[in-house]
Amino acid sequence: MFNDARFINFIANTLALLAVLAMLLGAVVWISQRPYFAISTIQIEPIEAEGLSYVSPASVKATIAGKLAGNFFSVDLDRTRELIETVPWVRHAQIRRVWPDSLRVQIEEQQPLALWNEGQMINTWGEAFTANQGALPDNAELPQLNGPDSSERLVVQRYAEIARWFAPLNLRVQEVTLSPRYAWEVTLSDGMRLSLGRDPAADVADPHGRSGALPFAARIERFVQAWPKLTQRLDGRVLSSADLRYSNGFAITLANVSNTSSK
Repeated sequence: MFNDARFINFIANTLALLAVLAMLLGAVVWISQRPYFAISTIQIEPIEAEGLSYVSPASVKATIAGKLAGNFFSVDLDRTRELIETVPWVRHAQIRRVWPDSLRVQIEEQQPLALWNEGQMINTWGEAFTANQGALPDNAELPQLNGPDSSERLVVQRYAEIARWFAPLNLRVQEVTLSPRYAWEVTLSDGMRLSLGRDPAADVADPHGRSGALPFAARIERFVQAWPKLTQRLDGRVLSSADLRYSNGFAITLANVSNTSSK
């Protein structure tokens, strides 16, 4: 077999090709490790056309300083993205290479909708996040939302519904609280507190529920529809609270009047 000239030529050509490929690979590795390809510039920009309101390039660069491994060819983009997404106020990040020594980072900022429980905020996607609330504008008037863990989306949905109901009355929702038993309480911009009771549409069953209870929206609708006549009868007096959990009406308490209510 080794006397076959064609076979010997094949072996020789194969070895020569492998040697050339090894030399080329070594040259590529050598070139890729040159300082020319070290990451020297990180471009920070918003995903949308508007500028960044809460995230500064300095905070992003400070977070990844000393943790960015590799050069233009070897840097792990997924790892870098995960690292940048730990920066406060960053919701998502997109990263791509820019020849020959740069990274372009596009930031999607958190859009705060409300304060959430103690020390957190909730964004317009119904996600809780932690960031410096001192970065909010001085004129920001965020409502306070409270609820059990993993109830963020439900609380945001109900907040939006309640806000739409009371908007025609020129009342804003100042606070919404969902108890561990999935009962709702609301504070309006005039200070009035509303007890809305259990939400039959909530995912958690109510072991203390009462048969014949009105649907959640129906209780609010009944109160809103009665509001114009109610304010006329009150003749300028202020409501402290209203209990909407009754099946045939609601109870109100006047401000600065103790132990006094009427249906």
